Amino acid sequence: MTSSDFAVDVTENWQSELLAVASMAVLSIYLRQRGSPESKPVGAAHTATGVEG
Repeated sequence: MTSSDFAVDVTENWQSELLAVASMAVLSIYLRQRGSPESKPVGAAHTATGVEG
C-alpha cells in the first residue's frame, strides 16, 4: 500500500463520517422544530408551559 492509497482511504472515511454526523444533526433539528406532543414549543418560556423538569 502506498501513501497515496492511505490518503485516499483516510479522506473517504472522513467524508463518510462527516456526512453521517451532519445528517444526524440536520434530522434532529428538523424533528425538534417540527414539534411533538411531549415537548414544549421552541422558544416558549418555562413558566408558559407549566411543565417542570
